[in-house]
Amino acid sequence: QAIASALSAAQYIMLVPKKNRLAVYQHLFQEGVMVAKNDFTIPKHPDVDVPNLQVIKLMQSLASRGHVKKQYAWTHHYYFLTNEGIEYLRDYLHLPADIVPNTLKKSSRPTAPRFGGARDGERSFGGDRGDRGDRGDRG
Repeated sequence: QAIASALSAAQYIMLVPKKNRLAVYQHLFQEGVMVAKNDFTIPKHPDVDVPNLQVIKLMQSLASRGHVKKQYAWTHHYYFLTNEGIEYLRDYLHLPADIVPNTLKKSSRPTAPRFGGARDGERSFGGDRGDRGDRGDRG
């Protein structure tokens, strides 16, 4: 009787093996993001050797506690680690403070100039209309 009432209150309980939880959390911490297709029948997630349903449910649990931000578009769930999530996973995985997700690492490659930001002697696209006038003069 007590078990039945506990199950009805919690609706459904998903038990995830610890090795699967660790694999998902390690991948999430390393990358800083996780993408999961909204298909519960996929036997394995493409990035982690864990059933896709377990990945979605673990991310759902982290999202409910504010450790990840969730975005849904075109049949895919996109999860982004928050600062609280980084601290939580760092404690859970017993990682030192100097290890950070890839999304927080500085890129070593030089950034390309922005579109429209011409240097001296280069042609500029967009921006200043020059002598063509402004579009408000029709009429």
